Amino acid sequence: MPSNRRRFLTLAAAALATPALPRLGTAAAWPADKPIRAVVPFSAGSSIDILGRIVLDPLSRQLGQTIVIENRGGAGGSIGSGQVAKAEPDGYTLLINAAAHSAAPAAFPNISYDPAKDFSGVAMFGVVPNVFTVKPDSGLKTLQQLAAKAKASGTMTFSSAGVGSATHWAAERFLLSAGIKATHVPFRGGPEALTEVMTGRIDFCCIGIPATLPLIKDGRLLPLAVSTPKRSAALPDVPTISEAGFKDADYIFWNGILVPAKTPREIVDRLHAETQKALALPEVKAKFAPQGVEPLPLKPAEFDALIVKEIASNVALAKAAGLKFN
Repeated sequence: MPSNRRRFLTLAAAALATPALPRLGTAAAWPADKPIRAVVPFSAGSSIDILGRIVLDPLSRQLGQTIVIENRGGAGGSIGSGQVAKAEPDGYTLLINAAAHSAAPAAFPNISYDPAKDFSGVAMFGVVPNVFTVKPDSGLKTLQQLAAKAKASGTMTFSSAGVGSATHWAAERFLLSAGIKATHVPFRGGPEALTEVMTGRIDFCCIGIPATLPLIKDGRLLPLAVSTPKRSAALPDVPTISEAGFKDADYIFWNGILVPAKTPREIVDRLHAETQKALALPEVKAKFAPQGVEPLPLKPAEFDALIVKEIASNVALAKAAGLKFN
């Protein structure tokens, strides 16, 4: 037998005798005995943080693995998102984010990652209305009154959970529709932004219902309108921004899970399926209902397509509003 053929057969026999190694990164092998890290790019107590914790608790039980939540706030969510973009795409690092994800390119033209190309959408928790709020003794009872005061004074201020966050973008759409100006004061998260409104140092804020509802019920904030096309079940007496008289100012504030783009499709699909199971649980539905969460059951590919569409829309908004960012 020629030496080359003998050598080939010897190597082939050795390969057949070697036990097959598990395929790391596949759905069958994932998750192994290793904690999963979930990065929330906003502060604890923010709307996305609240919703994320509601979903991740049962998701952890279903996967049989610990999910460690890390709040990495700052720069409208781009700091935490940037960390996840560079993480190993093995299913052990998740991003729990909101609509701020697709606003980042408009707000931060020089960010180190691409929200569309560097991530894969996994599953949406749903859509949450942002609600315009003011201090109860501000003298303002409607969004029309707020717009009129801003137009007359020219010195109104609004707070947000950071430049480029969903809270920032919702307010900018309103300002553009109303034809008014207001000074933006960004913070690292929703709780800080709302505190400034309650103290009267900031005139108004437009943040997700989960963060505002307890404060509204306690009488510390007054709701003027919600940002969604239809009223929220959590605040049925509060008009939509369209009902308040402002056209083309609707803002869809979605929340959900994303992973680094090269995460194996088997893991993305399993994580999507397990998240859908968690969202269908009575305990999760019961906690979501008071928060005004509306289901938006997109498949991963549909989630990705929405992000691409929103990026273009947000860039157009920034241009139309003449927004300048450093």
